[in-house]
Amino acid sequence: MQELLPLATRAGELLKQRKQTITIAESASGGLISAALLAVPGASAYFVGGAVLYTRAAHKLLLAITEDVVAGMRPASEAHTLAIAKHTLKRFETTWCLAEHGAAGPTGNRYGDAAGHSCLAIAGPVERAVTLETGSADRPTNMLAFAKRGLELLVECLESTKA
Repeated sequence: MQELLPLATRAGELLKQRKQTITIAESASGGLISAALLAVPGASAYFVGGAVLYTRAAHKLLLAITEDVVAGMRPASEAHTLAIAKHTLKRFETTWCLAEHGAAGPTGNRYGDAAGHSCLAIAGPVERAVTLETGSADRPTNMLAFAKRGLELLVECLESTKA
């Protein structure tokens, strides 16, 4: 968690300065993105909520993500993850949403992705999606890597926009 705090602190500073809000929809990172953002004092000024969407049932029950939202998209892809981010952004009415979906390990997922695969997406004033492949089967290491890359992506997007 300690290596996530500088990124979470920077994101929190930018969000607070701009009076912007965020929600998180994560999967294989297991809540680490949310935990890092919430570890920053004053998080209530910008953090609206988040969910760990580990199953399709969770997608449906927690965020009301129906098949039409992700129709024709392969799960754990950039397009799928961006669609989840856009949906969550609208549902929570926040400025930003960071979504993550992947395979932490030690094995891959049912969609054919190897352990260490994660797609991360930002929706908001900037939209961006990236894929991370760690090449590792170590579950805790991958979870941390996914969270770190997600926070890096968030900071990149925040810094690329004007206040």
